[in-house]
Amino acid sequence: MAREESLSQERLTVGVAARLSRYLQVLTQAKKMGRDSISSQEIGEYTNVNATQIRRDLSGFGKFGKRGVGYNIDSLIGEIRGILRTSGQHNIALIGAGDLGRAIASSTVFADHGFHIAGVFDSDPRKVGTQISSLSVQNPATLAEMVREKNIIVGVLAVPPAAAQPAADALVDAGVKIIFSYSDALIDTPPDVTVHRSSPAAALLYALYFHLT
Repeated sequence: MAREESLSQERLTVGVAARLSRYLQVLTQAKKMGRDSISSQEIGEYTNVNATQIRRDLSGFGKFGKRGVGYNIDSLIGEIRGILRTSGQHNIALIGAGDLGRAIASSTVFADHGFHIAGVFDSDPRKVGTQISSLSVQNPATLAEMVREKNIIVGVLAVPPAAAQPAADALVDAGVKIIFSYSDALIDTPPDVTVHRSSPAAALLYALYFHLT
């Protein structure tokens, strides 16, 4: 028991954290489909992670599954969110109200995992004041105030490459320490600010490599 508590308190390696996040994505979708349980083999089919590796990753934090039955989805979602320290709701700011920004704001992709889009911002005067779902697009000049009021911890960039750096600078100036970018632009930030990127091209290259080798 002491070993399990020790593991749960330690900072996860990048590999374990990445895999747990992928497992959580599968579990969340399975729950939306009405599933109550799932096996490590099924999780493996959707994540391309070996079932043995999945069981090893999870066994370091406790005994969650039953042989022949699998994992209870609700229980495992709660456990993984606790391990990843993502339980509860986290507010984010979305920068960009173009086609991509509107698609993101209208999707449940973030809400499914406890992220709430607290504000949408765009520097285009023609977009300011328009509605995206239940949110009114705001001028970036109000970003810092919104970050303080809503305790926003993550900024999401859905802007063209040329606008990525100025948008990131605005988030940094507002006090945001985590930036998630849908742009391939290389962004310079202070050492205490973390930038994560979502690149379909990189994912396709990764998939192609394993298909051809």
